[in-house]
Amino acid sequence: MRIKIEKCLIVFIIYILLASAVFAQNFPNKPLKLVVPYPPGGTTDLIGRAFALKLGKELRQQVIVDNRNGASGSLGTEIVAKSSPDGYTLGMSSVAPFAVNPACNPRVNYDPIRDFKPITEIASSPHVILVNKAFPAKNYTEFLSLIKAAPGKYSFATAGTCGTGHMVGASFMYASHTQMLHIPYRGAGPAAIDVLANQVPVLIDGLPSTLGYIRNGSMRAIVIASPKRSETIPDIPTFAEVGLEEVSEPSWYGLVAPASTPDNILKILSAASIKALKDPILLDLFNTLGAIAGGTTPEEHGTQIKRTLERMRLLVKEQSIAPDN
Repeated sequence: MRIKIEKCLIVFIIYILLASAVFAQNFPNKPLKLVVPYPPGGTTDLIGRAFALKLGKELRQQVIVDNRNGASGSLGTEIVAKSSPDGYTLGMSSVAPFAVNPACNPRVNYDPIRDFKPITEIASSPHVILVNKAFPAKNYTEFLSLIKAAPGKYSFATAGTCGTGHMVGASFMYASHTQMLHIPYRGAGPAAIDVLANQVPVLIDGLPSTLGYIRNGSMRAIVIASPKRSETIPDIPTFAEVGLEEVSEPSWYGLVAPASTPDNILKILSAASIKALKDPILLDLFNTLGAIAGGTTPEEHGTQIKRTLERMRLLVKEQSIAPDN
């Protein structure tokens, strides 16, 4: 009886493996969905849409962008975690929902390590501190002098509480011994609108979504979080240049799938992603946005997520940051 059960179990396992292999051979046979956990127009959305178009061409299936914003990226990220692990629902990983939010709010309804399979880093891009055109400071030296002279007087807008912009602001204030008031919004677009209207004087956001404002003169870039100056705005100093090297790490944007997605499907998605990220048109577009294309292995992107999560946990502890501040 025991031998019979073991034989049945072996047959069942072989059947599952063969079925999985056949499924992978036919993958993908319908459109895929890429969940972007932010509203249209922000940095994550711009990078995600450009990548989705090229990924779709490599897979010979349309990759539809699905914007699911809320809770600084946590709501859309939770949707991906709970989606069917068949390779047809993918998600954009980024610093906020995969590192900042879990560090800032341990009650998020997903685990950034256990609930996802990393596929690749799509791109990296710096965050930048900007001021509206009515702001009296014309450069970083003047900006620092103003906010140091009046602790708590000036406020800065970001795409949300415990988002990447919030953490860049917290890192900056900690490193520069300054104090500003954080004003969180439900997305980068609404934050930029109020800064343009001079309701809030300072904006901290990704370079791709703010480049248009810099180019048309409606906002002035003050300092950029990047290891080196951006070719797109070469006149703007990095945090390292102004003595705040610990704030200079750029943000990253990646591709993930639900945790139980079969490895053979992940291999298909990884190979297609790396090919897409070598496309000259996509590279030029990323460069125009002030972003740098990725193309890492799943293991490398997984390490990147873990490293950033550890760094954010340390910052949250040092600054006593909570979801309501």
